[in-house]
Amino acid sequence: MRSTLRPRREHKEGHLIGRAGWLRAAVLGANDGIISTASLILGVASASPSWHQALIAGIAGLVAGAMSMAAGEYVSVSSQSDMEGADLARERRELQAAPDLEREELARIYVDRGVEIGLARQVARQLMAKDALGAHARDELGISEANSPHPIQAAMASAGSFSIGAAGPLALVIIASTAWLLPSVAVGSLAFLAFLGMVGAKAGGAAILGPTIRVTFWGALAMGLTTAIGALIGHAV
Repeated sequence: MRSTLRPRREHKEGHLIGRAGWLRAAVLGANDGIISTASLILGVASASPSWHQALIAGIAGLVAGAMSMAAGEYVSVSSQSDMEGADLARERRELQAAPDLEREELARIYVDRGVEIGLARQVARQLMAKDALGAHARDELGISEANSPHPIQAAMASAGSFSIGAAGPLALVIIASTAWLLPSVAVGSLAFLAFLGMVGAKAGGAAILGPTIRVTFWGALAMGLTTAIGALIGHAV
């Protein structure tokens, strides 16, 4: 009796781990934007209670922070891309010099994962016949198209998420009066951080309370320290 393959059905399970990369970058950028910009504004305002100086500090913090995030992410992801490119070039040379040894190496990887040796060699042979470099990149080096680095995309995403986060404290400066500048920025920024923690936890499928407490605590600590330092410098000067 001749066996036939059943038609492939689409089966999407929606695993949350697929969100890990972009979720981490987005939350980290927005978190940095809120904390660094709010801390800078509070430090300047506590040293010299001037609405205009606080506004200038907030704008400068947003622009400088966004550029710093973009540059740092671009350099980091570019370095990763360069390393992956070097690994792929070396693997390509090894495949040309000793294809049999590379096929056996790939089979051993499958054996270590629980596949019987004969079947592992058969799988390695078939995969390498179709795309030898792709098979080794994926199963030996852990490199795939899905997680390949994109420096420009990463830089723009980091700068954008930082700017979105920094816009919150800056908006609070714009709408607050000089007398209420410090409490408005401090309380409002902590509320933004708490909301960010809840959104990040919800998107990642985690419990809400823990991430919210963590991000709010560290934000409050950073803002408290910069406010105290600004006040001390303001009194000393």
